[in-house]
Amino acid sequence: MPVKKLVILGDSITDCGRARPVGEGLPGALGNGYVNLFDAMAQVDHPAWKLRVVNMGTDGETSRDLLARWDTDCDALEPDIVAVLIGINDVWRQFDSPYRTEIHVLPDEYAANLREMVRRTVPARKLLFVSPFYFEPNEKDPMRAQMDVYRALMRTVAAENDIPFVDLQDAFAELLQNFYPGCITWDRVHPSAPAQLIIARQIMAAVESLLA
Repeated sequence: MPVKKLVILGDSITDCGRARPVGEGLPGALGNGYVNLFDAMAQVDHPAWKLRVVNMGTDGETSRDLLARWDTDCDALEPDIVAVLIGINDVWRQFDSPYRTEIHVLPDEYAANLREMVRRTVPARKLLFVSPFYFEPNEKDPMRAQMDVYRALMRTVAAENDIPFVDLQDAFAELLQNFYPGCITWDRVHPSAPAQLIIARQIMAAVESLLA
């Protein structure tokens, strides 16, 4: 089987200190988060895939930012598979920077950005979407409620285009039943090691379906 390249795009949750300008290579180049865990799992459990994993996450990224660098950080790398975990900063900036409205990515723009990512990727490459999440079990919490709006939009765009959708908020539900959010994350956004492992496992299941 020929080598296949998987490029993973996202924000700081993906970045996790990855190498620059391209996150691959020597130990540590993939960062210290879920991308590194995923790569280890792929090498151990699926060596026949010959999967070349590249981390192109960028700290602070919104879907607007990601789309702006699609040419250099996705297309130029010529991936076979593209995984996108994006959206929490689109939501967060509305809460931590409420008066900087020019940086806000509202729901309609978020959905349009996702659709443009699909247009620029499919069918030439396989694409999967990985949902934003917030470590808050109270669905009425304002930021959790807004994140759920964006998560639903990503699910809708994925369904429209028949591409895999990984719902991380649902995947974290059991963890949130057993642990206070402060045990999982310091800010309810950036995952600890156990949550990073869950992300890696969920993406692995989606990639398995694409390569089956």
